[in-house]
Amino acid sequence: MAEVESIKNEATAKSILIKSLIALALGILVLMLPRPENLTPEGHRLLALLTTVVFLWVSEAVPIGVTALLAGAGLILLKIQSAQNAWAPFASPAVMFVLMIIMFGVVLNEVGLANRLMYYLLKFAGTKVKRLSLILAVGCTITSTVFHDATITVIMVFAFVPVFMSMGMKPGMGHKLPTFFFLLIPLSSSAGGFGTLLGGGRNPLALEILQKFSGGQIKIGFLEYIVIMFPVCILTAVATWAILWILLRPKEKELVGIELADPGPMSTKEWGVLIVFVITFILWFSGDLTGWHYSVPAAFAILGFCAPGWISFRTICDKFPWESWIVFGAGVSLGVSMLDSGAGRFLAETLLPLLDGKPMFIVYYGIGFFGSFLSSMMSNSAAVALMLPIVLPMAEMMNMSPQSVAMLAPMTTSFIMLVIGCPPTIIAYSTGYFSQADFIKIAVPWCLILLLVCTVSIMIYWPLIGFVK
Repeated sequence: MAEVESIKNEATAKSILIKSLIALALGILVLMLPRPENLTPEGHRLLALLTTVVFLWVSEAVPIGVTALLAGAGLILLKIQSAQNAWAPFASPAVMFVLMIIMFGVVLNEVGLANRLMYYLLKFAGTKVKRLSLILAVGCTITSTVFHDATITVIMVFAFVPVFMSMGMKPGMGHKLPTFFFLLIPLSSSAGGFGTLLGGGRNPLALEILQKFSGGQIKIGFLEYIVIMFPVCILTAVATWAILWILLRPKEKELVGIELADPGPMSTKEWGVLIVFVITFILWFSGDLTGWHYSVPAAFAILGFCAPGWISFRTICDKFPWESWIVFGAGVSLGVSMLDSGAGRFLAETLLPLLDGKPMFIVYYGIGFFGSFLSSMMSNSAAVALMLPIVLPMAEMMNMSPQSVAMLAPMTTSFIMLVIGCPPTIIAYSTGYFSQADFIKIAVPWCLILLLVCTVSIMIYWPLIGFVK
């Protein structure tokens, strides 16, 4: 037995070494390629580092958190960023918000609200996997058009964890059923973030860039935005469910062994946590009035949970998946470096002109794919901020509607291909029910098909409502 274990460990060590050497060789290869004139030396080194890091993440040669820390160290080692600028994004407002949102999930689970939510969800949707998953996908997408997609994800993910644990399906055991649900929840949530201006920061940012580009001539209001974008969310919701159902259909027809006993009256701590949640949502919606960053109400919420003794902060820290938070920090740091080093602009200036003269469908799809590609490696707001100043002038030269291009950006940057691409996927990954490889196998076709759905939708629907003539 000891000999078998020794052979297994030796094989694992050999696999790690081979994958690490391949990752290093790929980075060196990119670094040795001739540097284009419109690419800075820092940008060239960043693309080499990015190649190495992404391969390590995808191959999972070493733990994903270790690779995340290596990404920060690599930025310093290759003189792409100073030590301060390389590590600062790990504690950026967006990353700290994700940290606190994941803490919300721990709180929901510990005080019993997650179980209560699951009880009412199963009572309404039933335990049939097909019906439950379809209702869940549509529900996550629609609610994410109003609430932050990370909030919806953390609520639903932590509601489902006890269900699968009670069925004996623990993380790392390779069960397809929990993998199906824990991929469906974040992808459905992310697919709805563009539906209204409340769904994410990329939405108002796209309108702001469009307005500046047009010299204030083009303005899109709150309700007009909903008419233009929200109906497409229904299609992305159903498409997301259909794609996962086809690619990852679980053999189980029904959730079995689930205890559906009425949880009874809410306890004091459940009421307390729920009230804090409601107040937090109100503060988020009042952000334009208060001027507070969304991380501020989240921090107050953590205080509201812990101060009355409903849950201890030590319990939150003990149950918190720290690796996932570090990975998201690395993603933000690499995204900031793509902007600062000029690597992102180089990619845009190199790839987007290839669409010139192509049929309108190819142009829309190509712009959308580029947005998804960028969003897979940086925040979707950063991707919008990077691509629109380059795409809008190009669209004008191609006699395209600038409104259509601007509105395409927040839509397509909602679809990502890497776990690090957005908070919902990081939150779901933190459960341990799927690997990076599992995610990519589903996320890449999901992204490509949803880009197709959106491209066809806007080419048919937007002219019907008079948005694009």
